[in-house]
Amino acid sequence: MTTIKDSVHDHIRIDGVARDLLDTPEMQRLRNIRQLGTVSLVYPSANHTRFEHSLGVYHLACEALEYLGIDGTQAERVHAAALLHDVGHGPFSHNLESLTHRRTGRYHDDVHELLTDGAVGDALRDHDLEPAAIADLVAGEGRFGQLVSGELDVDRMDYLVRDAHHTGVPYGTIDHGRLIRELTFVGGELVLDEGNVQSAESLLVARALMNPTVYSHSVARISKAMLRRAAERLLESPHTDLDAGRLQRMDDHDLIAALRGCPSTSEFTRRLDHRELFKRAVWAEIDDVPGGIIEADHEAIRAFEREIAADAGVDPECVILDVPARPSMKESTTRVMVNGDVRQLGQQSPLVEALRAAQYSQWRLGIYSPESDRDRVGRAAVDVLDLDIDGALVSEVRDGLDTTLDQFVD
Repeated sequence: MTTIKDSVHDHIRIDGVARDLLDTPEMQRLRNIRQLGTVSLVYPSANHTRFEHSLGVYHLACEALEYLGIDGTQAERVHAAALLHDVGHGPFSHNLESLTHRRTGRYHDDVHELLTDGAVGDALRDHDLEPAAIADLVAGEGRFGQLVSGELDVDRMDYLVRDAHHTGVPYGTIDHGRLIRELTFVGGELVLDEGNVQSAESLLVARALMNPTVYSHSVARISKAMLRRAAERLLESPHTDLDAGRLQRMDDHDLIAALRGCPSTSEFTRRLDHRELFKRAVWAEIDDVPGGIIEADHEAIRAFEREIAADAGVDPECVILDVPARPSMKESTTRVMVNGDVRQLGQQSPLVEALRAAQYSQWRLGIYSPESDRDRVGRAAVDVLDLDIDGALVSEVRDGLDTTLDQFVD
């Protein structure tokens, strides 16, 4: 048995198949992948990694299985899946996942091939565990897959607390101990037992507060969009033979080195290195944006960027259109027992609708460009995208937001 000191959960004991998986190259790569990608440009202490998060998820899975009375081979399968749940992540975590998915058809939780071969596959088979079964659990399939990837998963319980701890914000605090103790299965569904509506609400509130403060902070979004654009140019560059499949298996350091060494991406990397980021030319609310733009695919987004650049008289690489997905709240489908019935939290809690409204009001379309171009780009974007806002208002509101942001960040 190995005991590891963790900044969030104190001491974590690693045993069995998890001990053998810990030092595989696939797991060790996660030491060099930041949990929050570019968020450290906003919160300098947010440098924790997917490796330590994976240890935390494993630890909480062990506790949950103990309370659920699950042991033996089934427990070992879940232990392995919990520890391995992030081995499919590419560099900078979720920041580049949309780019690599378009080219590979694979998200980070599609790890069947990764778990079958190499040291991970060998370690699993040494413990009489079938790699395909573990990969299914990572993808959230089956009864126990809900514990690894679902509305009440231990992944969410760890990252909310860990991300709040390392950013220093007070919003991700949840009573994960109680959540784990109150988990139970009803008809094959993972639910919270009677009297735990407030515990389920705590997950919802924590996620709702962390999203605008950390995960979708405007500076994090700008830097993520710039990194994504640089990685796309890297894959398209004649100076490299890199493909999306190989990029997914890089770590943060590999990617930065590749971006610095490529002539067509070195300027983006310099800006990220020096925190000389693009600025917001437009920051538009959801009601001001035509639905066709919100639903536009990648090629349509790039076409809009080229049109905005042409209208503004700037280089197309100086315009980035950042369109988030429509607001959603997966946690509202969390299942809780109420008076002997299994109900979804969204049907039971009056908080859900209020948080949905807040999430809707926080949604923003962003147009980013170098500071020297942002006024021209902002005016052009309003015209090209037919945004329902006045061009002068874009500049005034943006300047006010930038002043507030500078006070908050700097």
